[in-house]
Parts: sequence; C-alpha cells; structure tokens
Amino acid sequence: MRTIELSYPHTLVLEELPETVSAIGFFDGIHRGHQRVIQTAVTEARKVNMESAVITFHPHPSVVLQKEKKQIQYITPLREKKEILQRLNVDRLYIITFNKELSMLSPQEFIDHFIIGLNIKHLVAGFDFSYGHKGKGDMNTIQSQSRDAFMFSTIDKIEANGEKISSTRIRKLLDAGNVERVNDLLNRHFSTYGIVIDGDKRGKTIGFPTANLRVNPEALLPKTGIYAVKVLYKNEVYEGMANLGTNPTFTPDLSQPRIEVNIFDYNNDLYGEELQIEWHAFIRDEEKFDQVDQLVKQIENDEKKIRHYFSIQE
Repeated sequence: MRTIELSYPHTLVLEELPETVSAIGFFDGIHRGHQRVIQTAVTEARKVNMESAVITFHPHPSVVLQKEKKQIQYITPLREKKEILQRLNVDRLYIITFNKELSMLSPQEFIDHFIIGLNIKHLVAGFDFSYGHKGKGDMNTIQSQSRDAFMFSTIDKIEANGEKISSTRIRKLLDAGNVERVNDLLNRHFSTYGIVIDGDKRGKTIGFPTANLRVNPEALLPKTGIYAVKVLYKNEVYEGMANLGTNPTFTPDLSQPRIEVNIFDYNNDLYGEELQIEWHAFIRDEEKFDQVDQLVKQIENDEKKIRHYFSIQE
C-alpha cells in the first residue's frame, strides 16, 4: 500500500494519478461498518481493473475546530490504521491534514480538489459522511457537485443488536471495560502497542514479573482494571494478564494509569522491545490492598481465572 500525505492545496498532478475507486471517511477504529465501506471500494476497484484507495484525515476535526486546544485519543492511532488498511488490501492511502484551511473549503471546492483532483472515478462513503465548510456537503448533495466526473455509492448504516455500529459506541464500551463487545464490533481484537520500559521491578519480588509499557499518548485505552490479554511478540502469541491502572497498593500518588503485563510462562528480558497487547476480557476493577500477601493471593486467583478463560476459548 502506498501512503500519500496531503494538505490543502496539494500539488499532485491529475494526469500522473491512476484512476481509482476510493472509500472516504475518518474511519477511527475501522469497525465493521467502516470495513463494509472500504471492502466495497476494494471489490469495485478489482471489478473495473482500477486501484483501490482510502481517503482519510488527520488529526480529528475536533482537535482543530474546538476553541480550546484538545488532546484526543484514537481507537486506531494512525500507525494502526495504516496496518489494518494494508491487511484490507487497499492499494493507496491518502491522508489529508485536517486544518483550518481545509475546514473552510466549500463542499464544491473540496470535491474539485480532493475527489476530482485525485482522479477518483468512483467514491464510496457511509450514509452519514459529510464534507466541506460546516459539513454542508453530504451524500445527498454529492450528485450535484460531482460534475459527472465520478460515480458514487452510499453504504447504509450497519447495525449490531439493533444499534448502529459507530466509533462513539465503541468508545463508550471501552470506557465501561467491555472489550469483548468491542472486539465483536471491530471484527478483530482491540490492540495496543507499547515499548517495554524500566519499572519498579516490584512484580518480580512477589512472583509475578511484569513488562511495563510506554504507549502512544494518542492511543485510547479501556477503563482501568485487570484484563485477560494476549501478547504478540516476534510472531509468537502468549497469554497473560494486564493491570491497567495506578497500582494503588504501591503507588497511591500515581496520577496517570500505566500498563503492566504479566506474560504467562515467559521469563526472558524484554526491555526496549515492542509488544502488541490484545485485550480479550475484563476480569475485575483495580483494588488497593492493605497487605502484600492479600495482593499476591488476588493475583493468583486472577491468573487461574484467566488461564481458565483462555482454555475454554480454544
């Protein structure tokens, strides 16, 4: 997959660009609804012997449009988004920088510059996609703004249990710790990447060595607590348990949650290595224990529960 980063105005030459069938949207999470949009574009491109493309944006519009400077966490930070799109067999990815200049374009200017101007011959979008200044362009107005230069397809909402699958819904589920439901809506396991850094090494002294992870601050995490996880490292998959929180038994003054992972049946040094954590199930809320032996007993129970959980998933 070829990745092209653009800002307004871009300098690409129309005659040098391949004719493409493109999906367009912000696509945070690339959930089952997003996948339908993208796969429709990929399939149509193959039918007509064109390249498939995805047009997306970064950062999120709210970062630019809200008056107060805002830090936003993404279900799929840009790196993860690229990796998933690669697996969906997208040929080229256009990442448009969302800034004030872009937000001021009229719907027609947006279409002329970023659809017609990128040689898109068939555009695929969800029913709720909007574009142009204040979102005044949408899938009801696109016909009149297409200048007959491209075709377009609108994908209706995709539901699960009678409710629209959306990034907002997934965020609420993550906030509740319901990663199993999130995994269903994503059609894959929700994942977090992190680099193993030095920790307090306290876990090793109580019999449960942990890998402490430094993660991308733009990565959205589930609610704090203890989770059943799988750890992907150098093409191997390990079962384990993760503590996402402030470890109140030992560090009551810690303000920002951190991830500590105990990898079952693994004892090698991982400092400086990158791990991918798949979140499989919420086990319990984080607790503060008065005695270390109480904590150790609880962790032993957590391990038994998680090993059993994975044994019945096979």
